[in-house]
Amino acid sequence: MERNLEKQKMSAVLGQTVKTGIIKSNLVPMFAGLTLALYTYDIDPGDKLLDVLFVLIGTILVIGAAGTFNNIYDRDIDAIMERTKVRPTVTGEINVRSALTLGIVMAVLGMIALAFTTPLAAVLGFLGLFFYVVPYTMLTKRRTIYNTEVGSISGAMPPLIGWAAMTGTLTHPAIAALFIIQVIWQMPHFYAIAIRRHDEYKAAKIPMLPVVKGVKRTYTQTNIYLVLLSLTSFLFFPLSLGLTLVALLLNVGWLVLSIYGYKKNKDSEKWAKLLFIYSLIHMTILFSTVIVYSLVGIFILK
Repeated sequence: MERNLEKQKMSAVLGQTVKTGIIKSNLVPMFAGLTLALYTYDIDPGDKLLDVLFVLIGTILVIGAAGTFNNIYDRDIDAIMERTKVRPTVTGEINVRSALTLGIVMAVLGMIALAFTTPLAAVLGFLGLFFYVVPYTMLTKRRTIYNTEVGSISGAMPPLIGWAAMTGTLTHPAIAALFIIQVIWQMPHFYAIAIRRHDEYKAAKIPMLPVVKGVKRTYTQTNIYLVLLSLTSFLFFPLSLGLTLVALLLNVGWLVLSIYGYKKNKDSEKWAKLLFIYSLIHMTILFSTVIVYSLVGIFILK
């Protein structure tokens, strides 16, 4: 019994250190890029089974490494915020040396796994890790309101990795659409989080947009990004009218919810909660639709 409890505790500690929630959420867009590449280039999935396994393993490890390095560097501010103060790197359940070793091993093994697919996939995995740890975590998170924009680059790498693992190129406009959409998606998503956690970010002295510029500026900037996101729907048009309409419906719906919710709710946290929940639904439906569209095209229509 005690041994089982210890294993469960260790598993929980490792899961919080590598941020399994972030890993899982990023696998959906990775598979969207992967399946869309198979469909677009008429690639037989049977010929790519090993590559699919390696890109899955590599993506999990690289994202886990990024989360681990972030936890190590941010443990001082994580101790201040209610949401993060129970992370193992803060409580001491895992020491810095062990966490650093874990992160390095995961990063190396992850990029090796990606390299078994294509060199480009490994390069993209490295860039995603690098942008998250250095430009975002170390250089901009504590210094500028544009930290979200910088962090969005690494957050949009998964579909590129999935696509590159299957094709070795990034020249098709379809993958550009997935990348641009995910870059823009992250701003209204994280602005909503920043409003809900305003006091915590302020206490930790992290210059999130709502903390520095206020809710009204955040509302305006959110809507600007949502307009841009709506326009990106048409990037799917050369590929599929159906995908274009799904993306347009989801994106315009988000914009309408933002405007209507802001006017209706005097409580900015309620408005932010609505946007946050919708952002998760939006990403899940959009990328799941891309996956289903691609799989139907691969296995049924061809």
